[in-house]
Amino acid sequence: MTEKFDAIVVGAGPSGNAAAYTMAKAGLKVLQIERGEYPGSKNVQGAILYADALEKIIPDFREDAPLERHIIEQRLWMLDDQSYMGTHYRSDKFNEERPNRYTIIRAQIDKWFSKKVKEAGALVICETTVTDLLKDAAGKVIGVRTDRENGDIFADVVVLCDGVNSLLAQRAGFRAELKPEHVALAVKEMHFLPRDVIDERFNVKGEEGVVIEIAGTVTSGMVGTAFIYTNGESLAVGIGCLVSDFKKTGETPYALLERFKNHPSIAPLLKGSEVKEYAAHLIPEGGYKAIPKVYGDGWMICGDAGQFVNALHREGSNMAMTTGRLAAETVMALKEAGKPMTDANLAAYRRSLEESFVIKDLKKYKDLPEFLHRNTQFFSDYPNLLSKAAETWFRVDGIDKKTKEGQMVRGFVKARGWRGLLGDAVKLARAWR
Repeated sequence: MTEKFDAIVVGAGPSGNAAAYTMAKAGLKVLQIERGEYPGSKNVQGAILYADALEKIIPDFREDAPLERHIIEQRLWMLDDQSYMGTHYRSDKFNEERPNRYTIIRAQIDKWFSKKVKEAGALVICETTVTDLLKDAAGKVIGVRTDRENGDIFADVVVLCDGVNSLLAQRAGFRAELKPEHVALAVKEMHFLPRDVIDERFNVKGEEGVVIEIAGTVTSGMVGTAFIYTNGESLAVGIGCLVSDFKKTGETPYALLERFKNHPSIAPLLKGSEVKEYAAHLIPEGGYKAIPKVYGDGWMICGDAGQFVNALHREGSNMAMTTGRLAAETVMALKEAGKPMTDANLAAYRRSLEESFVIKDLKKYKDLPEFLHRNTQFFSDYPNLLSKAAETWFRVDGIDKKTKEGQMVRGFVKARGWRGLLGDAVKLARAWR
């Protein structure tokens, strides 16, 4: 392939599809390369789609996108070994004409999005691996090398959307190797149940859905979370922890998932389900401080490859699509102005990120990843203490409430000490500010 493209997009996930679609829709000559058999072939898991990010790219996506359920209820649970405590938010306002969040199956939505990319005019090539970036004598990226015969392909700019591990960016020296404390390993299963069973267990009807985000002792003291998402006729169930913690503790992800599924608060929700799919994947968790330089002479980085995930709020797809769109808009503006894809000109991409919610949100919680990595008591001591306090308070056994309050306070002090409690509160406030 000797022809030259305006842009080459590596990867066909949310960020890659957003970038390729936006540029192709504007009339640019775009090549998208995906190593999988088809876009989404490497993704079997359920996920959350944030409508606002996709609506800015494809306003009428709801007409034919393969959406599972729109979310009307969010649950946040803290588990110890035998119980859970938490909070729910459920609102009929989310039964709106254009719902805000949906559960999706990644394999289906990626395939649908890729079809839109092709319809917009981009050339999409699958089952092809980009092995290296091509550079000129000055070090500017001018294309990619693939594993196909005569596989050198040239372009004015290369947009890297190849996932959290992004070996291309590492080989090119654009970013360092991932630190184990900056990435989580998550395992997921798809549990199939009849639609009416899901409706009954989660108190929903029609296309309504529920999301449960879970923390606590289910991660065996490691930094991580679990979740359950309701799809049309399945539940996406998963759990993930920092790679550094798996290495330190020797825990296995699958054993962790099995314990989670057998928890007395979780097992009834999964009872009678048929497991048909299992997958493991890496999730960037480093936050703002782990973001590498995301542009340079002839290249940009989007999505998971740039650590664009808000781990606290479990937001990833919206950041992926937004970064892909902003990268594309940067290229489009430079093309229209007749300017080259230099480091100085592509810096506009970073400025766009700074002005968007992406960097603003990540910057707000910039200290949280390090805080949680250093303070695992929030995944071990505190779930147990809160559960014990709740049990003491709600158990009616003839003991007066003042005595019960004293027991609850003494339980916290015995476990952490006054200095420890105060220190934890101060550290949490600083990380949250």
